Amino acid sequence: MKRKAKFPGSASIAPPPANDGRAPWTFLTNHAHVLLCIAQDPAVRMRDVAVRVGVTERAVQRIVAELEEGGYLKRERTGRQNRYEICSSLPLRHPIERDCAVSSLIKMVLGAAAKARTMHSP
Repeated sequence: MKRKAKFPGSASIAPPPANDGRAPWTFLTNHAHVLLCIAQDPAVRMRDVAVRVGVTERAVQRIVAELEEGGYLKRERTGRQNRYEICSSLPLRHPIERDCAVSSLIKMVLGAAAKARTMHSP
């Protein structure tokens, strides 16, 4: 019997479905998926994000480092745990969506509750 991983708030973002024969693509990038997982739970473990996004833990660490370097995330270390804060007022990066803020993406996918929990303006 297959065990299903349980994550706080996993109704919005669940582990990727098994490949049903269709091409494995999505409308959002892994960077967006990682950011959305963090928006849902600012203290989430990278291991849990990796399972939910469907990538390796090392890939999540690289994405988080890139998001921090780009100013989209701030990390606060407390003991052995990290807590992340999203800089929600920054624009999305691609020229097509550059007029939209990160907060718009989070609100669209996760709703207003996640937006209120994790946002701050630089």
